[in-house]
Amino acid sequence: MAYVALSEAEKTYILHGVEDDFRCDGRSRRDYRPMELETGLVSNASGSARLRLANTDILVGVKTEIDVPNPLTPEFGKLEFFVDCSANATPEFEGRGGSDLAQELVLSLQNAYESPLAFDYRTLCLIPGQQCWKLYIDILILECGGNLHDAVSLAAKAALFNTKLPRVTATLLDAGITDLIISDNPYDCTRIGIETVPLLVTVCKIGDYCLVDPSAEEEVCSTVSVVVSVSMRNGEPFLSGTHLTGGGAMHRDTMRNCLQLGLSIGEHLDKLLTKMLKLEQERVGPKRPKTVGFLK
Repeated sequence: MAYVALSEAEKTYILHGVEDDFRCDGRSRRDYRPMELETGLVSNASGSARLRLANTDILVGVKTEIDVPNPLTPEFGKLEFFVDCSANATPEFEGRGGSDLAQELVLSLQNAYESPLAFDYRTLCLIPGQQCWKLYIDILILECGGNLHDAVSLAAKAALFNTKLPRVTATLLDAGITDLIISDNPYDCTRIGIETVPLLVTVCKIGDYCLVDPSAEEEVCSTVSVVVSVSMRNGEPFLSGTHLTGGGAMHRDTMRNCLQLGLSIGEHLDKLLTKMLKLEQERVGPKRPKTVGFLK
């Protein structure tokens, strides 16, 4: 995260606002900042999304290729994350300054997507034991304004929703060799199901209270936060992973309250994100153009 210098008086002001459930920007402890989401921005990617959460700006691109499945999981596809912290986000990211933060975000996403119940890797398999889709999810942090875990997970899920996989047909050749034919028609494609794709919810502890969507200034005032991975299954939120950030400790009762708050907020976020993505898809397409003449 970007370092923000605060005086003791400013930290006390933020602490008192959290205690009164009236934060510096007028939000309550359960409120998120304004959010803007765009999809399909990167033309040379299979799917992309850009999310702006107040001053946090995230760009995600998804690229696909055909690979060989892991021998231990022959019926599963592959998923790989990469996070790059742009030096324009904050001067601290210059050189290798953002490598630790990038690695932390990658590990958080990998742990959240690790379970087959959180992401169905079987949908990426083409021929068990022989061919599968491998997705490269490249995440670029353009601006850092706090709460990167939540913003990155929201943008990644939106980019997966926007991802189009070309339709593949298999042909059996001589000697049992299978040949794959990939459709070059941009409208002949399949989508990735995102119903169970997890979201990360950061629950930040400031004083004796817990809050969501901390700003950069509020992150400075917190000694410990818990990142809750929430996955939806049959319309119910499930906990798919957690980890602590910061150098502080947390009482078990506080931890229980944080997990309950994270599950509640994660369910609400998932419903809003899914609704937003479906509305955008209905508004802008994809629609097959009407062919005329010899193209019929």
